[in-house]
Amino acid sequence: MWLKNITLLNFKNYASAELNFAETVNAFVGNNGAGKTNLLDAIHYLCLCKGYFNPIDSHQIKSDEDLFLIQGDFDREEKNEKISCGLKRNQKKQFKRNKKDYDKLADHIGLFPLVMISPYDVNIMMDGSEERRRFIDNVISQTDAYYLDELITYNKHLLNRNALLKQVALTRKLDVSLLEILDAQLINSGNKIFEKRKQFMLDFIPLFNKHYSFISDDAENVALTYQSQLNEEPFDELLSKTIEKDRVLERTTTGIHKDDLLFTLANSPLKRYGSQGQQKSFLIALKLAQYVYLQKHKGFKPILLLDDIFDKLDDLRVRKLMEMVSHHDFGQIFITDTGKERVLSVFNTIKVAVTLFEVESGVVKHA
Repeated sequence: MWLKNITLLNFKNYASAELNFAETVNAFVGNNGAGKTNLLDAIHYLCLCKGYFNPIDSHQIKSDEDLFLIQGDFDREEKNEKISCGLKRNQKKQFKRNKKDYDKLADHIGLFPLVMISPYDVNIMMDGSEERRRFIDNVISQTDAYYLDELITYNKHLLNRNALLKQVALTRKLDVSLLEILDAQLINSGNKIFEKRKQFMLDFIPLFNKHYSFISDDAENVALTYQSQLNEEPFDELLSKTIEKDRVLERTTTGIHKDDLLFTLANSPLKRYGSQGQQKSFLIALKLAQYVYLQKHKGFKPILLLDDIFDKLDDLRVRKLMEMVSHHDFGQIFITDTGKERVLSVFNTIKVAVTLFEVESGVVKHA
């Protein structure tokens, strides 16, 4: 699968743009703030129905304009697929495949798998557990449509249970039969998600270890661990044990919404003791493992977006990374960087052709 072209209208800092891409490596070069990353975000929209950096669609419309439009043609399993995404201010987002609207946007997720590697990914490491759960959910959702539905169902049940707990705090009365119903719904949905996450991590961790070892040249000992309260006790027992605590706090304190990933370097927390290069290598290995996992389960190669990935990586790690993604089982790649000569030098060294686009103040042209 690969993206053949893209057309933009009033998207972020682009008034308009029309680009044709190579099936292999494409690079956007230019100064910071020129709009290189916005092009990657437009590709992300076409594949996953949303931007990578900002969840508010209306913020993507160019200043003083009333709408944005993104269109692209994909070659997917030797068939042309036309995808379009548009939004008018104060209206619902429109998303079409071959000129037909989707019944629900979730039906699009996974058809055009994509992996993005960006400096923004440091949030996965530095922020709270929600970011790490979002990473897990993003990967699984691109390979399992039922998982996304189950996740939506679980969150609905969680809201209902939390609403009951708040009501109990006001009335001082607990409807035990209603609580039992809500608990049963939450347990049923939560157990399904837990089993899928657990199986995913069993498949994913060896892929991560392999890629980190390659990027770092076996220089460091790192580990990725899945943490869940359901690893320790059955969900029904957890809810039963914590009901008094939940009543005091007016929220559900146990469940798969508390799951986390632990990142360690030599058995110590990576975010405290890892260098910027080690942290970035960890995150890149995480995303490359995601790529391989998606390819394995989809049966074809996802699109890979690399935003400013040369920053904070030494020359060895840059070369190893580019060798991996260019010579191994990777498909179409999009890269951004501030240095045209640096990009050319890296790919000349590993003898891989690259198609260059120069970006300046929201204007992009083939170099």
